Amino acid sequence: MTVKIAPSILAADFARLAEAVRAVEAGGADQIHVDVMDGHFVPNITVGVPVVASLRKVTSLPLDVHLMIREPDRYIDAFADAGASIITVHAEAATHLHRTLTRIRQLKARAGVAINPATPVESLRDIADHIDVLLVMSVNPGFGGQTFIERSYEKITAARALLNQARNTGDVEVDGGVDEHNAAKLVSAGASMLVAGVSIFSKPDAGAAARALRQAATGTR
Repeated sequence: MTVKIAPSILAADFARLAEAVRAVEAGGADQIHVDVMDGHFVPNITVGVPVVASLRKVTSLPLDVHLMIREPDRYIDAFADAGASIITVHAEAATHLHRTLTRIRQLKARAGVAINPATPVESLRDIADHIDVLLVMSVNPGFGGQTFIERSYEKITAARALLNQARNTGDVEVDGGVDEHNAAKLVSAGASMLVAGVSIFSKPDAGAAARALRQAATGTR
């Protein structure tokens, strides 16, 4: 299985964001994860469309935009125009999820669905063939640096099985508490995209940390 490393800028120094992105790009990152929070769906406020547009100017990597917001349909066109390569909405926030995923694909972006720790994978069965990225939250969304929820391994395996049953080769992504210690187990459970913020950007050399995470995930040195 190919493993994609997606450093999350939530943990980066926003005063030196371009430098941080270039560092992880040099370290072999596959995409840049951008957490968009509105202070309503989750108890935090982060970035919006202008930051995504600015990131698009400084990196050629895919921008993996995770919308932790209410009424995501109001904003997906703007994020696509800003350069988002993947747009992920929460199943808990999208009123008409099939319509939302269809629109994201029409905008030439990959369509992602995220589920919170309390949301069962089975709830996505009827749209499993429309999901390009299924994001399993392994912490309660809103803040970086939280402790990984151990039950998440089972959900990752269930997510991979759900996509396989729909004959869908899309990615299973995991976000929250990902580091070198659990990376291999996450991949073994079925994850093909690993989002990591603190475990990469808290290190003196973010590029080296991104490389180390891949090595831990794939068992290579």
